[in-house]
Amino acid sequence: MCVAVALLLTVLAHRAWADWPQWGRDPSKNMVSPADASLPGDFHPGDFKGRSDEIDLTEARHVRWVAKLGSNSYGNPTVAGGRVYVGTNNASPRDEKYKGDRSNVYCLDEQTGSLIWQFSAPKLGAGKVGDWEYLGICSSPSVDGDRVYVVTNRCEVVSLDVAGMANGNDGPFEGEGEYAAGPGKPPIPMGPTDADIIWRYDMAKDLMVFPHNVTSSSVLVLGDRVYVNTSNGVDYSHKHIINERAPALIVLDKHTGELVGEEASGISTRVYHGNWSSPTAGMVNGQAMIFFGAGDGVCYGFDAVPVPDKEGFGILEERWRFDCVPESYKTNAGEPIKYGTAKGPSEIIATPVFHDGRVYVAIGQDPEHGEGNGALSCIDASAMGDLSRSGPIWRYTDVDRAIATVSVADGLVYIADYAGIVHCLDAETGHAYWTHDTFGHIWGSTLVADGKVFAGNEDGIMVILEASKEKKLISEIEFPGPIYSSPIVANGTLYVETMMHLFAIGK
Repeated sequence: MCVAVALLLTVLAHRAWADWPQWGRDPSKNMVSPADASLPGDFHPGDFKGRSDEIDLTEARHVRWVAKLGSNSYGNPTVAGGRVYVGTNNASPRDEKYKGDRSNVYCLDEQTGSLIWQFSAPKLGAGKVGDWEYLGICSSPSVDGDRVYVVTNRCEVVSLDVAGMANGNDGPFEGEGEYAAGPGKPPIPMGPTDADIIWRYDMAKDLMVFPHNVTSSSVLVLGDRVYVNTSNGVDYSHKHIINERAPALIVLDKHTGELVGEEASGISTRVYHGNWSSPTAGMVNGQAMIFFGAGDGVCYGFDAVPVPDKEGFGILEERWRFDCVPESYKTNAGEPIKYGTAKGPSEIIATPVFHDGRVYVAIGQDPEHGEGNGALSCIDASAMGDLSRSGPIWRYTDVDRAIATVSVADGLVYIADYAGIVHCLDAETGHAYWTHDTFGHIWGSTLVADGKVFAGNEDGIMVILEASKEKKLISEIEFPGPIYSSPIVANGTLYVETMMHLFAIGK
């Protein structure tokens, strides 16, 4: 199994560039396109048609198509096999049989942006505590062969057929109509433009997980296994973990959805607020490892293959851990600093990035908590034990809290913090070469492609900078709506998602 995983990671890292099939492009989660695709450095995405929410492309430049989404879109798009997958809500229904507040994944044609099929999940009815109203699917779908893996708003992991219902119901799961309707309601008739569920794993029911505000984690597919953050967090009081024994990271069989492993590091006993980071994978000294940024502010390195415990259940063995929160953020003059304050501790929401034997990850908080002290750590992935005392390779603290994943390319690290500043650092030492203020909060991650750095902010401004040690602003593009997701590039096309639209941009 280790040989197969190593081969898979090597192929993914070195293949000719084409699709962007999962959050972060490949298991390393490095937000970089290694292709030589020529992307426009200046373009016009179009404007709203009058007071409508439709886009007028009359004056647009370099826009291939625009797809209408809902009203809240946070999950980043993925592209594979000629199809684009994106999560949103149901504010602009594509099918009138799906009514009201729901969470959707659209499967779109890569060439035209037209709808092929959609997955639609009813809300839990838990309100803002566990399934925030009108948020929709906040995770990126992960495509592996003929399957799409999605973490839903209902604290589930689902495996879907890439073809949808157009080729019939292929999986053992046969209750798509009942599922889409919700408990106690008449089944919704299924058609060729609906999703085909292969299997479903309910983390809330089977693990007694309680997500705070929202369930959010993109699935990592590795070999025959999928790795998922459960999103376990605090209750409505913001003080208590309902189930401290619930795992924060689990492993499922990708073919059946059976639970085959979980972390046993006690993360849920130390969670500040919630678990929302996605797992990462990489090869370290010939061994496949999983890197996980947790809700306790600690980054963990686990062996990828679960090891049976005394009862025969698989446990992810912890190889190392590093507390990414500086001690000065936790105490002041010997007194604890409260979580949620500007100078206090934070969890990890950003996805760790594995590159050249190192792990890069930043700390951050729910954007509702505002700006505050941040830190970006560079960790030796080959180390062992508790690294908190020995320290990281380097740590950069002249950064605000961040929920963004870094981009590492050509010896440089790029990170966008919540305060709206893009930082360029030396990957070896953490030395800062330059910063650029976008003057708007940034939720999404930077993307490095075609010698450029792309980053969008919540004011709808996409900045494009030269990817180099010398700061050079190429352009600032104003989109018709705020940008909360991360730009990606696939097959020579740049995808930018606003709250209500997905733009496909290319020369």
